[in-house]
Amino acid sequence: MIQLSKRLEAMEESATLAMSRISRELKAQGKDIISLSLGEPDFNTPEFIKQAAIEGMEQNFTKYTPVPGYDDLREAISRKFKRDNNLNYSKDQIIVSTGAKQSIANVVLSCIDPDDEVIIPAPYWVSYVEIVKVAEGVPVVINASIDTDFKITARQLEDAITPKTKMIMFSTPCNPTGSVYSFDELKSLADVISKYPHIVVIADEIYEHINFTGSHASLAQFENVYNQVVTVNGVSKAWAMTGWRLGFIGAPKNIADACNKIQGQFTSGTCSITQRATIAAMNADPIVLKDMISAFKNRRDLVLDILNTMPGVKTNVPQGAFYVFPDISSFFGKSHNGTTINTAEDLCLYLLSEALVALVTGEAFGDENCIRISYAASEETLTDAMNRVKIALAKLN
Repeated sequence: MIQLSKRLEAMEESATLAMSRISRELKAQGKDIISLSLGEPDFNTPEFIKQAAIEGMEQNFTKYTPVPGYDDLREAISRKFKRDNNLNYSKDQIIVSTGAKQSIANVVLSCIDPDDEVIIPAPYWVSYVEIVKVAEGVPVVINASIDTDFKITARQLEDAITPKTKMIMFSTPCNPTGSVYSFDELKSLADVISKYPHIVVIADEIYEHINFTGSHASLAQFENVYNQVVTVNGVSKAWAMTGWRLGFIGAPKNIADACNKIQGQFTSGTCSITQRATIAAMNADPIVLKDMISAFKNRRDLVLDILNTMPGVKTNVPQGAFYVFPDISSFFGKSHNGTTINTAEDLCLYLLSEALVALVTGEAFGDENCIRISYAASEETLTDAMNRVKIALAKLN
């Protein structure tokens, strides 16, 4: 029998994709499953972006693309960084990839050697730890709780840094918690990071525009850490372009060059038509997203209102993205019809069976006391799902 690599054996399957797969299988069996497991907007890609893609095809942008992306796209991203984030990234500091996930993998593979430590605040996006494992780095997790809105402090960060620390990875707004770091909170982290100029920071800002605080703060805006920060973004979330597959980084020139080299051997340039469409998104005023963002905020409030009527469910108020991450640990040890809940995964499987609602265990995101609920669905669907969950939880005793 062919032996697979140890690299593969060390890697976990994506929990979000696994639950999505199970949900599809159950739906195929005729079960009325409501899946709130994937982080995918239910909105359609805006028409002006689709039209730009059509024009790209008509203009025969159908050949191989430059590895780092078309020049005019990278110039548009450079203007976007300046306009939206007050960040100065030249075209040569920008690399376009097939999704923010590839962007992150490129940076990790460019910077991390075996046994290098990578600090990751938890809860974290499921792929961070697994990408570090592939690079043979050592994930060092800092735990944050619902009582601190799932955000770490400067003191926690400094205490986690060792001589082996090479990288820090985090997101704001955060997947899975929806937490948003404020300007002052980021400044306090920057003041710690600047003491260690050899440390690279991946700041994942893919949910930048889905933000209910009124403003988004980027870590790279602080001059004392600008040369250490790689800003990751893309078009999947705010622009409802998940299937188009495009992410990008703004980075110190040497890291951008390294990512260009790695990507040149793995995938080469991103889809030509997607790039033409993304130019339209980057040139657009983000004000066009206001109705979508308002809808997400209303959905968040709807989900929280129903969750807060459920005894034993503990919530905070996430300020961005489209997730709620409630603490459900009070149900551990409870049972119904011979099923005992000992973990968050047990609870997710129980809710899938009993309520026909697919959610994702917090264990996959580094918090064993929580579950992730994606509210990227219609208000009608969310109301139905939350009421099913409420009835199912009430049966546990």
